Amino acid sequence: MLNPTEHPHRRYNALTGEWILVSPHRAKRPWQGQVETAPPDTRPAYDPACYLCPGNARAGGKTNPPYTGTFVFDNDFPALLPDTPTDEPETHSLFRLEGERGICRVVCFNPRHDLTLGQMEPDQIRPVIDTWAEQTLDLGGRDFIRYVQVFENKGAAMGASNPHPHGQIWATGRLPREIDKEIATQRDYYAAHGVTLLADYLAEEQRRQARIIYANAHWAVLVPFWAIWPFETLLISTRPARSIPELDDAEREALADALHQITARYDNLFRTLFPYSMGFHQQPTDGQEHPYWHLHAHFYPPLLRSATVKKHMVGYEMLGTPQRDITPEQAAARLRELSAVHYTREQTGQ
Repeated sequence: MLNPTEHPHRRYNALTGEWILVSPHRAKRPWQGQVETAPPDTRPAYDPACYLCPGNARAGGKTNPPYTGTFVFDNDFPALLPDTPTDEPETHSLFRLEGERGICRVVCFNPRHDLTLGQMEPDQIRPVIDTWAEQTLDLGGRDFIRYVQVFENKGAAMGASNPHPHGQIWATGRLPREIDKEIATQRDYYAAHGVTLLADYLAEEQRRQARIIYANAHWAVLVPFWAIWPFETLLISTRPARSIPELDDAEREALADALHQITARYDNLFRTLFPYSMGFHQQPTDGQEHPYWHLHAHFYPPLLRSATVKKHMVGYEMLGTPQRDITPEQAAARLRELSAVHYTREQTGQ
């Protein structure tokens, strides 16, 4: 009989309709052995050379105001432009090309240069959530915007060009690829069962408890059954809200708590400022009803064994199917046992 803790097996991702390969026999306890700690964090509270700190000049020539809370501005070097022509100049079916319009913004989470979400307390994270909600309403209200993607790339390993705590918001005229996948699976499930896919999924995860890391009255943090990255996590709202602006005061407070819980645990795992890409998946902003949509956020971190050992998608994973060694259940157990009290520089022993 197949034993998922011993035998290679495939797992189905109900959100994307895709499969992953799990090979637990290769690394049953990947956190044993030497744990390399990154150099201590020596960032100052204010860096005069940082183009995101209050009052400093940005790379594009503009100057930041002396902000004291969150600060949002249009990206000086955006990947999308609002006035791009949307025609299709290429006519051959094998060489399709379309113009894409959009708006890109940067959100500074806090004026302090030396704080990340993992180092911020819930009451410091709450204004960030309110800003995400405000920006979603603002950008999603534009007549040519169909989707608003809130995300954060944390750490140089994930391409962040500045260590100042910040995220981004890209609003697009067409639906992103991953959203298209999740629309199809969630819509079909809702049509068949009358409830959201993630509502049933979360209920079953809460019954089993094997992959739950943390939960409060309004949010659950877990390692998804189909996780690809070693310590990938999924945040799911208990109520099937469809977007961040839809969250009430209690749900926003609980979200700030949940974000603090997972980001602090990430940093505590290997005593380092844990890199990741994180983003919320909200319903499209196309003016249509999306009763099947259930608000959630993905965390995709690359670290595997220590502060310096990362997982890379190579070989078979690029050419065939994504694969992991440590099981989602093992990853969840490891994260669950960690404290959400952020480690200090003195605890690194350096």
